[in-house]
This record gives sequence, structure tokens and C-alpha cells, in this order.
Amino acid sequence: MKRQGKKVATDRSFVVALSRGLEVLRAFQPNDGLLGNQELAARTKLPKPTISRLTYTLTKLGYLTPVPRFEKYQLAPSAMALGYAALANLGVRHLSEPYREQLMRETGGAVAVGGRDRHSMIYFGQSRTGLLGIQLDVGSRVPIATTAMGRAYIWALPDDDRATLLRELRDHYGSRWSRMRDGIERAGEMVARCGFTISAGEWQEDVHAVGVALKLNDGTGPYAFNCGAPAFRFTEDRLINDIGPRLVTMVRSIEAALGGAAPQFKKAENKKLKAGGKVARLAEGIE
Repeated sequence: MKRQGKKVATDRSFVVALSRGLEVLRAFQPNDGLLGNQELAARTKLPKPTISRLTYTLTKLGYLTPVPRFEKYQLAPSAMALGYAALANLGVRHLSEPYREQLMRETGGAVAVGGRDRHSMIYFGQSRTGLLGIQLDVGSRVPIATTAMGRAYIWALPDDDRATLLRELRDHYGSRWSRMRDGIERAGEMVARCGFTISAGEWQEDVHAVGVALKLNDGTGPYAFNCGAPAFRFTEDRLINDIGPRLVTMVRSIEAALGGAAPQFKKAENKKLKAGGKVARLAEGIE
């Protein structure tokens, strides 16, 4: 966890102790199992004495279960209940399931829906067969900057929110940002032309995918869907001419079923995206 900045430190409404406790819970990843205080300190960048007090408190509250034999902890049912409650409230996850299942059968790809979690997209719905070899499931995280799902999400954000996120990604990735920025810019141009974006080996060399954003008029989201498979199954030509248009159709159908998309000023937005070049990058905060 990054240290709280001056702005947060002087915000009298911000409860630092609560934020630190939540950081400890966030440190547990889907395949972790047990974590000790030292591992939690390394992941959260908090002092070990602080971690010891936090794990003690979270244990007393029922959010962590201690495993004395290993001097480690695992998430308790109370913590998992928070996640399940959040999933239950995501109507897009439930309503999209039959659409995802149908597209999975039609294309042979894995189809997922996710939302932003800091510099990642986190899956909260996934449809895949056991034959794909892509081992991602609900709770899995993929990077925003290099995946089709993440790039679709970026270009669905309002201008100011997108510029803020891109500055965060620039600071996070440092010297690697230049190449990522170029890929994000190309993604914006493709969204303007086609309504979807692709990632062909840019996240994982052997994985190709298409991404499409979903915007709703209820103030939630945006969310993003992807459809991916091993590169030998989804060639770039197939991504552009087959999988992409199918995913756009699916997402637009889900938007309609959920009550319509948020208003989109398509002509103005498309004109800006198509402009490209250094001026556009500066305007979007990605230089």
C-alpha cells in the first residue's frame, strides 16, 4: 500500500486505521491460502508492529482466522461474505451470464466481465470451458494497461477520470509506460472505429483477446467484457473480423436489457479519438 499522501492525511473525514485494516484484507489473493505478518507487511508496505495489531483486531472481529501451527492467517467466512454480498448486488453479473455462455459456445473463447480495482481489472463473472488453458476465474485480476478488458474500460471513462487514471498508470509503470501508452492510444483509435479493442500477446504472449466496455445510465460502472483464447485459436484477423463484432453485439444487448447505456456523445468523442498523435496524448494525460 502506498503511504497516505498529504491530502489524505489532512482529510479529517478519512479514517486511516480503517484504510489500513482493509489493506490487510485486500492483501489476500485468490490462490494465496495462508499469509503471515511478515508477508502482509511486505505486501501492504506497513510496519510489522502495525500489521500485528491489525491482524489481531481482524481476528477478534471474525475477518481473519489464525492458524497457530504456521503462525499465519487466512480469510474467515465473515470477510468472504463481504465479497459475496458485493457480487449479489451486481446485476450485470447475473443478467450477463446467459449472454456470456452463448458467446463462449459460439466462439470457443472464455468470456468475462470485470470492473476496476486500482491498476487492475477484477473478474466478477466468468464463462469458460476446462479446455482453454486460461486459468482465470472470479476474483482474478488482470492489468488495465495491457489487456483488452482494461483498455476498453479506459476509453469508456469520462475525460477527466481517464486522464487521472492514465497519470496513475504512468507513475506506477515508470520506464515501461512509453510502450503501454502507445498501446492504449491505439486502443482508443480502434474503439472509435470498431467499438472494441484487442490485445494480441501484449499481456501474455500466448493469449489474444477482445474487449468491449459497458456503460449504464444508473451511475454505476463502467464495466468491461472480454473474450479471449490461446493465440493459435484467436488470430488477430479473427479478433478483428469475427470475435470483436460478436462481443460488441453481446454487450449492446446487455446494455439494452439493463435499461440502456449512459448517454454517449459519439461524434465528438470519435473525432477526438481519431485525432491521435502527440496533441491528443497530452490532452488525455498520457504523455
